[in-house]
Amino acid sequence: MNLQILELFSGIGGMNYAFKESGIPGQIVAAVDINTNANAVYTYNNRQTTVLNNNVQKLNLKTLEKLQINCILMSPPCQPHTRVGHKKDIEDNRSHGLMHICSLLPECTFVRYILMENVKGFEGSLAHSQYIKALRKAGFYYREFILSPTQLNIPNTRYRYYCLARRDKNFPFEGEHIWTEIPTIKQHQKYFLVDQRTLDRRVLLMDIVTSNSTNTMCFTKAYAYYIEGTGSIFCPLKPEQMHQIFEKLKHLDNGNSSKENQALERRELLQSLHLRYFTPREVARLMGFPETFNFPLEITNRQKYKLLGNSINVQLVSELIKVLCLQE
Repeated sequence: MNLQILELFSGIGGMNYAFKESGIPGQIVAAVDINTNANAVYTYNNRQTTVLNNNVQKLNLKTLEKLQINCILMSPPCQPHTRVGHKKDIEDNRSHGLMHICSLLPECTFVRYILMENVKGFEGSLAHSQYIKALRKAGFYYREFILSPTQLNIPNTRYRYYCLARRDKNFPFEGEHIWTEIPTIKQHQKYFLVDQRTLDRRVLLMDIVTSNSTNTMCFTKAYAYYIEGTGSIFCPLKPEQMHQIFEKLKHLDNGNSSKENQALERRELLQSLHLRYFTPREVARLMGFPETFNFPLEITNRQKYKLLGNSINVQLVSELIKVLCLQE
């Protein structure tokens, strides 16, 4: 489906950039926020999007129908629910916009998808109860999350509440609790795990790095196809945990257990390292490409690695261009 999106409480456009990053076909039809400074920043960076300097509470069903949207992305004010705030919840004036959207949802039969973000703690609020009640009344199925960017190996802790809602039941995971990981991301990372045969034969030849490392090897076009000299392998464990496992591997042959048991223990130790290849997105970041850079959907991961391996480091070359163009 081609998404036609209304971005509510749009701020400086975070949802807009997130949508572009997703690679999903569609467009932001309009963005709505009452903060004039935020709207100025949004417009400066997204001149093709209609930015409405308006209070969300003034939206009505007729306006939403006229926009011909099928998706809402929103990040309502979090101040009524923050730890340092007064936690006035739905009594806070800043909650009224979300409550207004809740009142409209049962009539918005044309909206098929909703993504809502708020601060951690929102999940225990009356506003949350009202929002979930409105989703159910409107016929939406939903899944809830408490997530942080650190789960994507981004070194920034920012726990937030997220709720995904859609008209159909086609979530590939159950919704009986609030998730603390994205199941599809876990599966996505499993796709990049180093296979057992490669671990058995090549683990000692790998350049293994952790989140504490300050350098990675050059990624070549043969990355993820050959191991030696083509790029670093990522280990999600703490360095001391990783070293302990390698110490056990080193002394494994000195034990009294049978070769069969040793082989089994070696396999278990290797698997416990959770070694994986850097994803194409991560390689692109290390090569200085911006988050707005993306690949067409038909390009395979193997092709992505080849193309990145043949490319340049964007940041380094940008500095050289500055030197080149210095005035004499």
